[in-house]
Amino acid sequence: MAKSAGQKLKLLYLVKYLSENTDENHPVSTAEIIAYLGANGIHSERKSIYDDIEKLCEFGYDIIQVHSRLGGGYYMAGREFELAELKLLVDAVQSSRFITTRKSRSLIKKLEQMAGKHDAGKLQRQVYVAGRIKTENESIYYSIDNIHKAIQENRQISFQYLDWNLKRELVPRKNGDKKVSPWALIWQDENYYLAAFDPVDDIMKHYRVDKMGKVKVLKEAREGMEQFAKVDLADYTNRTFGMYGGDEEIVTMQFPNRLAGVILDRFGREADIRPMTDRVFRVRAKVAVSGQFFGWLAGIGREAVVVGPASVKARYRQWLTDIVTTMQLAEGLNGSEEKND
Repeated sequence: MAKSAGQKLKLLYLVKYLSENTDENHPVSTAEIIAYLGANGIHSERKSIYDDIEKLCEFGYDIIQVHSRLGGGYYMAGREFELAELKLLVDAVQSSRFITTRKSRSLIKKLEQMAGKHDAGKLQRQVYVAGRIKTENESIYYSIDNIHKAIQENRQISFQYLDWNLKRELVPRKNGDKKVSPWALIWQDENYYLAAFDPVDDIMKHYRVDKMGKVKVLKEAREGMEQFAKVDLADYTNRTFGMYGGDEEIVTMQFPNRLAGVILDRFGREADIRPMTDRVFRVRAKVAVSGQFFGWLAGIGREAVVVGPASVKARYRQWLTDIVTTMQLAEGLNGSEEKND
């Protein structure tokens, strides 16, 4: 490397070295800095190092000089992210369901570089979440990027909606070619969903982003502005159980008082809760009445009661009856197969 070219890169190398190799417990001496620069073809002297660090501090870098009997040194004190913040980001990446295992490792490696080599090991954390399954759709990064681009540029998108088959493969769904107007990305139940206007059915719909393949930004301008303007996203995600849609209705439910926290987590702190006795309360909430909603109620158990309207009570009762009937039929089928064996 030519001397003049090396001198132009000197400050950049100096910042890189201090960022990657130093912290409060690991300062480097002037001699070590000179040796590092020399290994990269940059000649420097002790006095010039003092001047360079002074210029970097004037520019805004938080470089601290340590004085000690052993010679002291310098370290980079201020970083774009503190170690605790990087740990939080690593935990979020590692535990995120929609980021593939390979992409998680790549992101964490980049975060480790921001911490410096002495703290990088502290970011190699293991976050275990019960039932966590990572997506296998490697194109999700680029799908999200294209969706953001389409929203920013007011464009429609096209994509293939995918489904899993019994061979554990993501394959195009029948009639899965879609053309929609994207309006918002929603994080719900550890998945990314796209809220988009479907011109065919003239309504807002949502799609799992990790099941969207071949996302392309189109030239056509978005449609459905009026429909999207009517959507309260916070309210929408609270009432749409598992992001499976259904007919929206105001439903009155009854629960024991000890489940107040569960209900507030689901419907928000502004939920219409009314104490009935010293043991139970009722809540009125707008929900998308669907199998997901009934499944949530059934998961709470017999203490979850649908009070009204009567039509929803009847549908819930029929939903439970159908499950019992299906189980009885399956047991009868299994019994006959065992006899044949």
